[in-house]
This record gives sequence, C-alpha cells and structure tokens, in this order.
Amino acid sequence: MKKTTIMKLNVDNQLLNFINDEVIQGLDLDINKFWEGFSNSVHNLTPLNNKLLKKRIEIQKKIDDWHRSNKDKKIDKSEYIKFLKSIDYIVEEKGDFKIITSNVDDEIASIAGPQLVVPVDNARYALNAANARWGSLYDALYGTDVIEGNRQGPYNPERGNKVRLYARDFLNQIFPINNANWNEITKIEVGDSELLLINKNQNKLKNKNQFVGFKGEKNNPSSILLKNNNLHIDINIDRNSSIGKSDKAGISNIIMESAVSTIIDNEDSVTAVDAEDKIKCYRNWLGLMKGDLETEVEKNGEKFIRKLNPDRKYKKTDGSDIFLHGRSLLLNRNVGHLMTSPAIHLENGAEIPEGIMDAFVSTLCAMHSFKNKKNSRTESVYIVKPKMHGPDEVAFTSSIFENVEKVLGLKTNTIKVGIMDEERRTTINLKECIRQAKERIVFINTGFLDRTGDEMHTSFEMGPMIFKAEMKKSKWLNTYEDRNVDIGLSCGFSGKAQIGKGMWAMPDKMADMLKQKNVHPASGANCAWVPSPTAAILHAIHYHKVNVFEVQKQILSRKKAKLENLLEIPVADRPNWSTEDINKELENNAQGILGYVVRWIDQGIGCSKVPDINNTGLMEDRATLRISSQHMANWLHQKICTKDQVMKIMKKMAKIVDQQNKNDKKYIPMSKDFDNSIAFKTACDLVFNGKDQPSGYTEPLLHKMRIEKKSIR
Repeated sequence: MKKTTIMKLNVDNQLLNFINDEVIQGLDLDINKFWEGFSNSVHNLTPLNNKLLKKRIEIQKKIDDWHRSNKDKKIDKSEYIKFLKSIDYIVEEKGDFKIITSNVDDEIASIAGPQLVVPVDNARYALNAANARWGSLYDALYGTDVIEGNRQGPYNPERGNKVRLYARDFLNQIFPINNANWNEITKIEVGDSELLLINKNQNKLKNKNQFVGFKGEKNNPSSILLKNNNLHIDINIDRNSSIGKSDKAGISNIIMESAVSTIIDNEDSVTAVDAEDKIKCYRNWLGLMKGDLETEVEKNGEKFIRKLNPDRKYKKTDGSDIFLHGRSLLLNRNVGHLMTSPAIHLENGAEIPEGIMDAFVSTLCAMHSFKNKKNSRTESVYIVKPKMHGPDEVAFTSSIFENVEKVLGLKTNTIKVGIMDEERRTTINLKECIRQAKERIVFINTGFLDRTGDEMHTSFEMGPMIFKAEMKKSKWLNTYEDRNVDIGLSCGFSGKAQIGKGMWAMPDKMADMLKQKNVHPASGANCAWVPSPTAAILHAIHYHKVNVFEVQKQILSRKKAKLENLLEIPVADRPNWSTEDINKELENNAQGILGYVVRWIDQGIGCSKVPDINNTGLMEDRATLRISSQHMANWLHQKICTKDQVMKIMKKMAKIVDQQNKNDKKYIPMSKDFDNSIAFKTACDLVFNGKDQPSGYTEPLLHKMRIEKKSIR
C-alpha cells in the first residue's frame, strides 16, 4: 500500500484521496485544518487507548491467579465481590442520576420497534435495511412459514386467502371497529374527520384517533394510514390489482412501519482488514448519508438499480399534508478499542487505533445528512460503541467524540453514543458506565453471545464451562437481562433512549419468532434485533400488541435484580459427562466455527447464514464465533477433551461444511488440503490458542489470516 505523510500521519493514498475528494467535499471544512486536528487528536488519544488495553490484561491476570488459588474451594460470593472491588473490576456505585441527552430523533426516544443490524460493506444489504422502515405484511406472511403449507411456485390463491385472514385478524386486534369486524367491510371511505368502514352499515374505528391520514379521494382512497403505539400501518386499496380485485374491500396490501432504526455495522459482521476494505465500508456509509447510494440488483432474472426510498406523503381530513420518514434511522457501529488498522500509521510507526479512525470518518460522512435530512432530523450522529470494559473505557469513548466534535466544528454532544452492554465488566458497572456518557447516551443493549464469550474468558481458570445450551438457563443470564432494563429505566431512559435486546438468529423460522420474540417488548425493551427486513415486518406485530412505554412504567416499581446473581459463574460442578455427549458438543461448536470462518477468510463475508449440524440456517457473526471458540478452548484447558480429539473432530466437521457448501462456486474446500487451507488453520488457531486471545476476541486472528489470504490472491 502506497502512503503519503500528512502532518504526523502516514496515510494510505486511496484513503487519503477518498477523504479529501469524496468525504470533505461539500462540507464547510478546511482540509489542512482537518488533518492537523485529526493527527493531533490521534496522537493524544492513542496512549490513553493503549493504557486501557493494558489494564484489561492486568485485571485478567489477577482474576486468573485468584481462580487458580481458589479452584478447589466453593466460592464465597462476598469474598469474590470484595476481591473484584480490590482490583478495580467493580467500581464504587454512586448516587442516582438521570441522563440528559438532548436533540434525539423520535425513532430513538418515542417509537418502540424492530431494529436491524446490517454489514456496511454490502451496499445491497445496507440499502435493503435502510428501506426496511416500510414493508408488506402480505409478502412477509406469504413467503414465510408463518402460514403453513407450500410457498414455492406460482401464486396460490388458497395460501393468499390464509394471508388475508391472518392480516384481518391482526387488524381486528389492533384497530377494532364498532359493531363490526374487518372481515365484513366492503368499502372504505374518509369522512369529514374520521374513517368510515362500510358493510351494510357505516361503521367507525373504536378509537377514531388511530386514523391519521389517507391518499387519493375521500370517497375512493388509495390508501389509509393508521397508527398504534406510535407505529403506522398503510392499508393499500386497489380493486384493479390482482390481490385487491378478490378482496371484499379492495384491500391489495398492508404496509407495516417496521425497522424503525438500523445499526449500519462496521464491526462484527464485516471483514475490513485494510485500507481497501475500510474505504468500501466508509463509501457505503457516505452514500447513505448523502442519500445517493445505489447498487445494481438482479432478481428473478431481471436487473434494476436499488436506491434509498423517498419520504411518504399523505393527507389529513382537513386537506393538509403529512410527511413520514421513508427510511430507517441509521446508527453506525464503530469498532471497539482493541483493533488497529494498517490504513494509517502514526509518527512512531504504529497502526492507528481503528475505533478512533472510525469515529472521525463516520462522523465526517454523517455531516452530509445535516443538510438533506436523509437521516437525523435533529442533526445528531449516532455511533454505537461495542466491546467497552467498564466506566473508564466509556469515558474514553466520550473523549474521542469530544475530540471529533472540536476538530469538525460541531456542537458538544452532537455525537450520541450507544453502549453495547456485552462485556462482563460493563454489565457489573452499567450504572457508572451510563453516568460517564449521560449527556450523549441514546442506547444500551444486551447480547447473549458476546456476553457469554466474555463470561467464559474471564473465568477461564475456574473450571469447565457448562454446555452452551444450558447457558440460557443459567442464573446470571436472567439477572443480566433484567438488570440491564432496571438500570436503564432508573437512569431515565424511557422517552429519551433505547433499551435493546438481542438477535433472532434463525431467519427461516419466522413462525417460531412470532411465538417467542414478544418477550422482548414485554421485557421493557424499546427495540430488539432481527435478521432481515421480512423479520422486522413480522416482529413489528409484537410492538402493536405490547405498549413498551406502559410496560416500562410498571417495571420501575419491581424489585431490582441482584449483583451477586450476576456473578454466578457457569462452571460445571464435578462434571461426569459421557464421551458421546462431549463429542456432540464439540462437533456442534466446530461446525459453526468452520462454517463461518471459511467464508470470512476465503471470501471476505463477515455475516452469513450458516447451516448447523441439522441444516438449520443460523445467522453467524464474530459474536457467535467468540462463544463457540471460547467454549472449546475452555474444555481443552480444563482437560474435558484432548487436542487430538478436537483436531479429529475439526477435520470431520470440515468435510461436512465442505459438503454443505458444494453448490457455492466461490467456495474453496478445506478438506482437500488441510495443511494449506488458511481458513482451516484459522479455525483451529481460534480454538487451540483461544485462551491467549485478548478477552477471547476473534478479530486479531481473523484479521491476520485474512490479510495473509488477500496477499496470495
């Protein structure tokens, strides 16, 4: 990579040109002053970054030593807590406070709904996610297993009728009609001030305030806009359409407001290991912020250009206009504090901390949206920050953002922060973490996978971890989920910031999602992650049925989750597992690791649907990889299995993964040459060297081996 020295930075030429010619152009910024401020900030912040990473290592060493010393003893919880306080793992919890974040968009503050997470390096996925603010309920039902029966082949009228009945049932539950139901309605009109629903009689909604607006003529509207729990639905009416002509009322579709917010991900779901990769990520984000991102898509043999959806326009009964945002509110997930990037080198030759680079460039790009209002209408920049360990690291993130604001001439607290509550030290000190960002925080969430990965790595020396499936039943997990909500609400999040929950990992199992994922809004969470726009449409049903803000009021009075339950370490008590059960668990972990890593290393795919042993497609990213690799590494270290045993299983599962991917023309089989397969070697290293990886993270090994793979293309 050719580089140019500018100020005290040695910058990849492609990145330099991209920032100067594409990002800064159109902004009221002096290029030289930007690079001077950026360079000074990076050189001032990097030593602090390194100091925090060193503290992680020091704390982990002390915990390892303590566990080794107490391995054969029953843990006294009070002594354990005392020890964790003595090494600054648990900090002093101070008095109550409320967050004071201002200029927050409604999608964050007052609308509860589904949230997508999408890799920024795939323009098609990013556009699909941004446009997933609105989607067809009919299509989502017809194309998934929510409706039983065959959904392949040409349109099936019988299946279509089942979709219609399901949708009518939804309307009857959420938008009930006085003295009638939606199945009986034959015509829809707009009166002087309310909606008229006609069968033999003229009927009205039980709650007339649910009717918001319409398109077309009052006596013959083409769409009706309804609202419940701050979420809209748009009932399309077209008696000439293939669907509408067979419907009593001429209803041709129901469009749901669904993915209210989306995290555009630069982190766990991408493979950005060098300047070339980072530019691709940044360029897509810039296009989203400018509103001009587009990509060619081929579907059913036809090619077309996908762009961002426009805003939506309706009329009120008095003739005035209503404008609704046509796209999801976009948050940018930067990388954490650990990783560095070869795209820029510092004065001393060291690589730039990638998270600092992300903060500057992603904010620069977002400034374009201040003019066109394609994203935030409050001129805020939303950055989600993962993998922070404790309050000091949150405070450091705020310092990064303060530097960015100063260099770019932005108002203080323009950059809002989302705290990913996915590391054990952050969970235990969540209240104090929030305090460090109380003027800019807009989001906290829980994530079972990364949180479990850190749980295992932190207590690696304590003993063998329980089976992965049992983790979801462990005491610490329920405490973690409840305590996150308790603390967020006690700090004043309701009506100001999001409390989020984790991903539904099975994109083909939508019937199961509808049965189970209602627990997230019922838990008081403003948003929860879904794997696709289709899943967002269906998950939106839950937010119509549950008023999250009312639930949050009730939760405020419940008994708070206890800290000591959060510290219940999930180790097995004198395990006496059979060889068969051990091998099954190892095979399950190995299959997931190999299925994900082979695409990451060989094809640069950071998030994908990977079939498990039973051929059920599961969404995999670095969080799933972390938990699986740490689990196997722990069992190796605790002598539950041997290295030879694990290697034999890795090779066995590699052959199965090769078979599962046989129809992928770009796929490179691992089992043909284990010794020279970089992907297979990476997967093995993640397990056999798992204990030595910082906090159990997979990025250092993945990045190293992906760079090696790219160098021999």
